[in-house]
Amino acid sequence: MHWKTLILLLFYYDAHATVTPRWNRAVLFPTAQRAKRSSSDLTDPVLQNSLEDVDLLYEFLLAQLKIGKGLRISIKDEELASLRKAAAFDTVCNDIIPKSLTEIRRLSAKLSNYPTVLKKEDFERTVLTMVYTVYRAAQSRGHQKDAWAESFVSLYQALKHDLMFSDSKNPS
Repeated sequence: MHWKTLILLLFYYDAHATVTPRWNRAVLFPTAQRAKRSSSDLTDPVLQNSLEDVDLLYEFLLAQLKIGKGLRISIKDEELASLRKAAAFDTVCNDIIPKSLTEIRRLSAKLSNYPTVLKKEDFERTVLTMVYTVYRAAQSRGHQKDAWAESFVSLYQALKHDLMFSDSKNPS
C-alpha cells in the first residue's frame, strides 16, 4: 500500500512540475540556497550595492586571486582580504559559483533560456563564474583549454543577451 502512495505522490509532483513554468523552477545558483555559513550577514551575499562596492570588487580582482587546493579562491593582498566585503566575496567565490565544467555548462544552458532580466546577484555571480572560467582556461592545455574557453564564450553570450534584454525593457 505504501508504494502506491509513493507512486501517486511522484505522479502528482511530476504533473505539477509540468504545469509550473520551467524558469520558475530553475534556480541559477542552487548552492546559494544551501550553502552553510556562520554569519547571518552572508545568508545570500550580494557584492555590489553601491558604486564603492563595484570599485572594491574591481580591486579584489585586480589584486590577483589565488586558487589553491580544493579550488578555493582567495585574494592575495592581505589588506584587501581582511575587509568585511572580502568575506562576502569569499562566500560567493567558494560556496556559490560553479567550479566544474559540467556545472558551468548547466548554468550556461539555464541562462540561454532565461526569460527575464537577471537579478543583480545572478548577474554578478555569472561574471565571477566567467572570471573563474578564464583562469581555468589559462591554466589548462589542449582539449581542456578548449572546453573552458567554450564555457567562457557561452557565459559571455548569455550576459550579452541579458544586457540587450534589459536595455530593451528599460529604454532611456
